[in-house]
Amino acid sequence: MKLSRRSALRFTGLNVFGFSLTDHSNSIFAADDLTPFHRFPRMVHNHILEQVIRAERRGLARKNALTTKDEAEAYVAEVRKRIRASFSPFPRNKSPLKPKITGTVDRDAYTIENLIFESRPDFLVTANVYVPKEGRRPLPAVVGTCGHSPNGKAAETYQAFAQGLARLGYLCLILDPIGQGERSQYLKENSHSHSVHLGTRQHNLAGNQQHLIGHFLGTWRAWDAMRALDYLLTRDDVDPDRIGVTGNSGGGTMTTWLCGVEPRWHMAAPSCFVTTWRRNMENEIPQDSEQCPPRSLALGLDHDDYLAAMAPKPIIILPQERDYFDVRGSEEVYERLKHLYTLLGATENIVLAPGPQPHGFTVENRESMYRFFNETIGAPPVESEPELIIEEDETLWCTPNGQVAELKSRTVFHFTRATAERLAKEREPSTGKKLTTAVRDTLRMRKVESPPRVRNLRAPKGNRHYPLPFYINYAVETEPGIQALVTMLSREAWHSRPPRAPVDQPRAILYVSHQSADAELRSEIFLRDTIETEGETVPVFACDVRGIGESLPGTTRFEPHGYYGPDYFYAAYGNMLNRPYLGGKTHDLLRVIEWLADYGYTKIHLIAKGWGALPATFAALLSPTIQQVTLKNSLTSYHDVATTEHYVWPLSTLLPGVLRSFDLPDCYRALKKDKQLTHIDLLSASEEPL
Repeated sequence: MKLSRRSALRFTGLNVFGFSLTDHSNSIFAADDLTPFHRFPRMVHNHILEQVIRAERRGLARKNALTTKDEAEAYVAEVRKRIRASFSPFPRNKSPLKPKITGTVDRDAYTIENLIFESRPDFLVTANVYVPKEGRRPLPAVVGTCGHSPNGKAAETYQAFAQGLARLGYLCLILDPIGQGERSQYLKENSHSHSVHLGTRQHNLAGNQQHLIGHFLGTWRAWDAMRALDYLLTRDDVDPDRIGVTGNSGGGTMTTWLCGVEPRWHMAAPSCFVTTWRRNMENEIPQDSEQCPPRSLALGLDHDDYLAAMAPKPIIILPQERDYFDVRGSEEVYERLKHLYTLLGATENIVLAPGPQPHGFTVENRESMYRFFNETIGAPPVESEPELIIEEDETLWCTPNGQVAELKSRTVFHFTRATAERLAKEREPSTGKKLTTAVRDTLRMRKVESPPRVRNLRAPKGNRHYPLPFYINYAVETEPGIQALVTMLSREAWHSRPPRAPVDQPRAILYVSHQSADAELRSEIFLRDTIETEGETVPVFACDVRGIGESLPGTTRFEPHGYYGPDYFYAAYGNMLNRPYLGGKTHDLLRVIEWLADYGYTKIHLIAKGWGALPATFAALLSPTIQQVTLKNSLTSYHDVATTEHYVWPLSTLLPGVLRSFDLPDCYRALKKDKQLTHIDLLSASEEPL
């Protein structure tokens, strides 16, 4: 059975820390009969949405202030630079394409050439080139980019537009995306079966990992299409001044990005993608790795800006009325671009043509694209789509058996691993101030001068079966709109602020949860043992940082910790805002530590588990209040993740660009030296205990 992109998402989930997140039978949510506290399910969403809204307002103020052609031209030039900053690094040099036609298919009005070329050394791209038999040479041409079809270029919708263009006199090259069609990145050894589902799942597994080395999967996807354009420009039958680009869904994404990074297009037609970041965030629409450009929001880039980079060249925006990519955002993009194009004297070159259907490159949208392209190049009007013949997948294969792996093509992972190994050799061990500066810079830490505002939360009645008989919850506001939820355990009923530490006893335990402080205070035997060992005079606090436990987002309709769920969604937006999710979690913990220090707890034993061990590591490194550190199930190293093909740590635990400056072992060495670090069961990238 073939699943659509959206349907497939329901059947997937990462296996993290020994349980499947699509099956709660072994998770913390089934640890006992008590449902873990979950009182702030929309906190993270509302906080990030507010940041996206502010970014949009700043961008609109800048665009609306444009009043002259000179200002508009300067804006276009400047936005191109910002896009390049988001998408860098590109390869420094273009390697030989080494194109090879592996077969041809002869049809009534066109031939199909099955093409393989190298976009990077030993990185094979499979493509079909539809070549009209008739028509005056050189021909207008189009690069076609696919959406998230498992069979890539062979999907019926994508065959349809490529064949339709060929029947109308265009040479059309349509390529398989990374992780789709003949370009699976994860095949089982000596097999043609996939160890990871094609499409979004492969994109996220490869793309999330790339963040560690400062790369972006969208750049790799765009580079493939840019090299496809290079190939077209080697052909005598292609007119270099009449080349367009089109695609739908994930291909609409790539068409949009390609307008921003490649200046050689003559015309463009993105379908079922263009809206605004705000609409996607408001509507809780996750997108996979290549659809979330790093620092895009921080750089003031919205969807319209990627198209603006091509102004004043002709662009038609092709949304659908019933699409989850909100057509209201498409209309907003159109109005912004119409203002820009009008200043440039080319109002007629920006067109909005919504289709009436749900998500997809339906015949209505394809026909709008044909008409627009024909009008742009001065060809006769198109009444309707020509009659089509859909081929079997095997007919369109460029490889002997349908996968580039059999031709020894490298994968994205091979490049990621090689880059990580190179960085490890070049990177000097980081210590002292150099290390703390690198940690602060990479986490994008912010200093807040005022003390946190704290609320006492009324505790529900009933025994929570904690190690101590009584408790109280505090909501510590770490920044506007964000609370870290702290539980204080006590041996007597307590309904107010924490007791002040005696001058001679400033020690306290602070536990940072993996997924829920409430559940783990009941389930973690090592934590109970530590509390007992520390003794009755040492108070106990436990903390859920943002997005964990109490504030686990209840949005997007996907499994919270699944590869496409809210945990991923907000981490991706954090990266686009240049405010890493992990940096926010570390900030929360530091603010809690500051709050405890205000009550005299200046010698804290920081204990953490799993995902919580990462903000705990960084906070312990940065805070003089932490005296002792115990980490259970902490990650060995980010290098381990970058060099392990099937890692399981989610995007929310990964730090963009970290391997350019430091790694976790640098932090562990410093904590072992200065803060009595103890590790309990270190975990590898693939969750193997060490």
